[in-house]
Amino acid sequence: MGDASGLPVKTRELHSHHFDSTIWNDLQFRDDDIIISTYAKSGTTWVQQIVAQMLFGGDPELAVADMSPWLDLRVPPKAVKLPMVEAQTHRRFIKTHLPVDALVFSPRAKYLYIGRDGRDVVWSMYNHHFNANATWYDALNNTPGRVGPPIEPPPTDIRQYWRDWIDRDGHPFWPFWENIRSWWAIRDLPNVKLIHFEDLKRDMPGEMRRIAAFLDIPIDAARWPKIVEYCSFDWMKANATKSVPLGGAFWDAGAEVFINKGVNGRWHDTLSDAESAAYEARAVAELGPECAAWLAGGSR
Repeated sequence: MGDASGLPVKTRELHSHHFDSTIWNDLQFRDDDIIISTYAKSGTTWVQQIVAQMLFGGDPELAVADMSPWLDLRVPPKAVKLPMVEAQTHRRFIKTHLPVDALVFSPRAKYLYIGRDGRDVVWSMYNHHFNANATWYDALNNTPGRVGPPIEPPPTDIRQYWRDWIDRDGHPFWPFWENIRSWWAIRDLPNVKLIHFEDLKRDMPGEMRRIAAFLDIPIDAARWPKIVEYCSFDWMKANATKSVPLGGAFWDAGAEVFINKGVNGRWHDTLSDAESAAYEARAVAELGPECAAWLAGGSR
């Protein structure tokens, strides 16, 4: 996966109802670009908010979803999206859900990868999918250029959703285990930092300071309390239209559905002990014990 310098190289393209990875082939990187990556539903929007508020010194009016586009989402198409990204004059912070080998990797950009237990991912993803409206399905399925089958409404039973996701590796979105493995494999590169949803929940201000140090963002001590306030779950929930794509137009209940509960462990009430143990064994088999332990709980 790496070249002679040890840096990752792109080896494939990913296309689906969501993805068009070819847009990365045409991005002109800048030396200070920030790439924010997750599998999905792992704290992406939260970290975008954190980076934005630290870059801009605490500004409640930032339209973070517009400032930090999901580059490999095929809606709008790259002919529309790429010129918008190229026209940005602030320090760019771009979102991706791709595994490393489907990205063009820049040695100059800084990469943040957020991990979260797969069980928590699925419960958050179900809320996201179940509440999506006709506009969401129309955009993903009917925008020209879709490769592969359309995305269908989810089953009403979350247990069935879980079984489909685990048995078909990420269905109906994209493979889970390869995404985690690919980023874990490059965790020691100097321009890559792994962070975890649980660590953000345990000590958000401390994690924010560590992220700022990694990204070389100076912090104004006088503005710090406001920066932290604007990154809290309660503030983001109350102001969700600023951080959610299209102000939440893809969900009839609005942007607040996208920023749902911000809690982990909801699967405890649904999965049996045997199902949970099977997931944990699968994680070790797919990722190895060290990575599986990190994915389950961060740095604890």
